[in-house]
Amino acid sequence: MRTPLNLALAICAALSTTAIAATQAPSFDVKDLDPKISPCADFNGFVNAKWVAANPIPADKTRWGAFDALREQSLQTQHDIVERAARDADKAAAGSVEQKIGRFYRAGMAEAAIEKAGFTPIKGKLATIDALKSTADIAAYVTDRFAQGQGTLFAMGAAPDYKNSKIQIAYTFQDGLGLPSPEYYSAADYAKIRDAYRAHVAKVLELTGAKAADAKKQAEQVLAFETRLAAASVPPVELRKPENQYHFVTLADADKLTPHFSWTKFFAAQKIDIQGGFSLSQPKFFGEIDKMLADVPLEQWQAYLRFHVADAASPYLSKPFSEENFAFYGKTLNGQKQQEPRWKRVLAALNDGMGMALGELYVAQTFPPESKTRALELVNNVNAALKTRIEHLDWMSDETKKKALEKWSTFLPKIGYPDKWRDWSGLAISPDDYFANVEAARKYDYEYDIAKIGKPTDRLEWGMTPQTVNAYYNPTDNTINFPAAILQPPFFDAKADDALNYGGIGAVIGHEATHGFDDEGSQFDAQGNNANWWTKEDREKFDSRTAKLVAQFNEYSPLPGKHVNGELTLGENIADLGGANVAFDALQIALAKNPGENEKKIDGYTPDQRFFLNFGRIWRGSMRPERQQVMLNTDPHSPAQYRAIGAPSNMPAFAEAFSCKAGDPMVRGGDKQVKIW
Repeated sequence: MRTPLNLALAICAALSTTAIAATQAPSFDVKDLDPKISPCADFNGFVNAKWVAANPIPADKTRWGAFDALREQSLQTQHDIVERAARDADKAAAGSVEQKIGRFYRAGMAEAAIEKAGFTPIKGKLATIDALKSTADIAAYVTDRFAQGQGTLFAMGAAPDYKNSKIQIAYTFQDGLGLPSPEYYSAADYAKIRDAYRAHVAKVLELTGAKAADAKKQAEQVLAFETRLAAASVPPVELRKPENQYHFVTLADADKLTPHFSWTKFFAAQKIDIQGGFSLSQPKFFGEIDKMLADVPLEQWQAYLRFHVADAASPYLSKPFSEENFAFYGKTLNGQKQQEPRWKRVLAALNDGMGMALGELYVAQTFPPESKTRALELVNNVNAALKTRIEHLDWMSDETKKKALEKWSTFLPKIGYPDKWRDWSGLAISPDDYFANVEAARKYDYEYDIAKIGKPTDRLEWGMTPQTVNAYYNPTDNTINFPAAILQPPFFDAKADDALNYGGIGAVIGHEATHGFDDEGSQFDAQGNNANWWTKEDREKFDSRTAKLVAQFNEYSPLPGKHVNGELTLGENIADLGGANVAFDALQIALAKNPGENEKKIDGYTPDQRFFLNFGRIWRGSMRPERQQVMLNTDPHSPAQYRAIGAPSNMPAFAEAFSCKAGDPMVRGGDKQVKIW
């Protein structure tokens, strides 16, 4: 489910996986720098151009950079773990995590059996759809699909109540589209994509036995169906607003809004006691679904449901299905040249269904307790710098500062992995049925999620697995979270100088903490409730400052005629700027403790310069144009090359470090300089 508000940092930048030692490469290799490019003119080019030119995007990737390389390293480690588990599955303890993971992976790699099965695993599902006799049957079918952990048409899951974050409630959320975002269904720019999607839908239906003419007709019906859904969907920019993520209703009110779809029956089928009510998060979307239940012909509903059953199953079926799935979603939509090897695809399915179980094995092999201790020390240092920044803001009143500091004081940092691992004893994994395992794991995960509804929010629970190379802030529980896999070079290196670590993981820590005070996070209080803690005047000052950041990023153009959406990416851009500032402050505190030693140049660069060099390096990378177009429409993160320059260009500390002058491209002065946190 697209969580109501879960702000994650998605890094797509550079990597160096080796640490400092007499015979090893340095933590930062200055040979990667391009002396022909001035850091004051193009800092991203200065730091990253040579590396990007020497490291083209692999054929099975849509982008390549620091973060992708680190993800690849994590995948290789996971690969070793699951290969070993698969070899030892028959002698592993019955019902153990090791046995379940080994069986899941081994079944996924049994290509001969999967090819022999063809699309047999979904024939029963397709027959069920064919047997539907009315739109009342459609509503019952959708309800039952959810109960099986195979939700369709919309999304549903548990999350803290925006108005009482201590309790988990159910959220229903718009979904159901096969293309990335609503504009793909109407904008002239995407006519060719629509044509390709129409052909894809027809091909998938043909693979399930439909005749070519009938498949073509059904494809038209599917596209028309989704076009109507798209018109009723909240666009990505508007979806960032909390008021478009939460709409609390009672069951009775929900049933009145959608008289053709009974929420009372829906939640009863999920075995959920809904108690006071739930969030019907986008009322217009669900109102449109109800109208469609009344006026869309049964056969069109069946075409839509039939396609989405087959399309969702395709990656786990025989080659004709998996290859068609890749041909559209990988190659056409995202520009990927070739499919990833099978082991990576099976590993992705395993992470999707049993990621936290695999994380338990990953942590045991890669992340000792002392790493958690060192990382927590950095978190505390950066957070202390954020507190000082808040205290010294010259544009915020004491009244609002008091509330900001109250929120700061309730931050809960979580490092590496959960303190308590999930129980997987109720999940049965077959040794030889890959598709059944995928469905069983999803159902188990769905039931685990919805079992939280009506219960207290657990701030110690994780929303990312330890092997995920990422980090996130969650405003509804006010936690900042750093999985084990990101606590490695180039972000964190125990043998590197402070400047590199603060420019890497320090900036990430500051980024996540600043999310608590970005345009969305600032609308949640210290308890994680969606509540206003600002004076009217302070909010107006904040909005005036963030508007400058919107304007700055609107100017960036990664593709001809296509610009970054400064509103869509505002939260991440605020967090980048705040994160870089507080991490730089924390570095200065660390340097002051031992000025003689810590202020020495390394490879000819000062600590301040090395801070920014590593900050630029973590955003190292390139992306295929097709993928970039999708990301411009859907991703709240700006393209990596602009994240490398966006924050530093607003920081006087950067200009001072590299002796940049007013008028240089990397020096935003006067009214163009953005100062927020």
